[in-house]
Amino acid sequence: MAATKYKVYALHALAQLFLSVIVVSTSAFAAVLPQDRSDAMYHSYSGDGVTIDGPSVLLRKKVGNKVSLSANYYVDTISGASIDVRAQASEYREERTETTVGADFLHNKTLMNVSYTNSSENDFEANSFHLSFSQDFFGDLTTLALSYSRGEDEIRRRGDESFLEEATRQKFGFGLTQVLTKNLIIGFNAENISDEGYLNNPYRAIRYLDPDSARGFSFITEVYPNTRVSNAFSLNGNYYLPYRASVYGDMRYYSDTWGVSATNLKLGYIHTFGKAWIVDAHVRFYQQDQADFYQDIFNRADEFTFMARDKELSTYSGVAAGVGVTYEWAFSSDNYLEKSTFNLEYDYMQFDYDNFRDATVDGEVGEEALFGFSANVVRAYVSIWY
Repeated sequence: MAATKYKVYALHALAQLFLSVIVVSTSAFAAVLPQDRSDAMYHSYSGDGVTIDGPSVLLRKKVGNKVSLSANYYVDTISGASIDVRAQASEYREERTETTVGADFLHNKTLMNVSYTNSSENDFEANSFHLSFSQDFFGDLTTLALSYSRGEDEIRRRGDESFLEEATRQKFGFGLTQVLTKNLIIGFNAENISDEGYLNNPYRAIRYLDPDSARGFSFITEVYPNTRVSNAFSLNGNYYLPYRASVYGDMRYYSDTWGVSATNLKLGYIHTFGKAWIVDAHVRFYQQDQADFYQDIFNRADEFTFMARDKELSTYSGVAAGVGVTYEWAFSSDNYLEKSTFNLEYDYMQFDYDNFRDATVDGEVGEEALFGFSANVVRAYVSIWY
């Protein structure tokens, strides 16, 4: 049997949820094209017995005064075994590659972005298209942004050549950014996401009571609904202090038709030292309520129409704290290269699950110890402007 495992995109999404930088989108400032720059990054995630790492390279270049082109290449190498894998199968190793090409177009105070992304694994292929517009109003103090994304996924299962499922994803976004004072910027964002098709993981399983099993329970593949609609709303702000520093915050609320609801809060402080150093310290809190069809253990294999044991659909909470350090140096005005920065970021995460139990430990079935784990995330990257 193929190794039962988490899909890398699920674990990667969990990490990104806590790592995402405070978003006052590119439309938070007067409409301008992105600067010409190159970025090279190495990222590493280690937690719950799983390691994810790899490089990423981003290139941006203007074509005249109205167009900017970009390309990004991103690699995830995942190895190890999460708690779900350890309960059912052995460790595994795989690689995900992601390629994005995009273009920005500027016309007066309107900025349009279009991009295409391909994400590929040995048993998963995703292609997505993104389109967004932003428009400045009222002396460039107000920015309105609209976006649309559509993705097509192909899901396969290792060891089963006949298995092929598809899923379609759509996302509509709305953003409004307002400069309230010379020191304060606030933003409001809303998203509506619609998923349709095969939405669960072909390797993930529920467990159910089985008196014929030596462990007292057995596993069978999860069954999810084939549609999911979710909405998210966020409010963020950035206040610039008089001594070359700033404080920022972000609040986000999420809910979907599966019964999942979540709140997310991030607070941060940025301080400059001298002409070259910038330090960013931040903390993030997360809390989620379970999906309607989630249970840690079921009474029988066909107890309900839909059944899930994915721990990311359970009730759980998390906290993350991190620090980032940036060193910037400028080149001569006669040099082709304008400036460069070296950036190092570290985050520590702790997750505690209220109703997901560790099935790998001994104990009365359904009364095993509740699961929890910590993770470390490191990102190091160099940026060059030219």
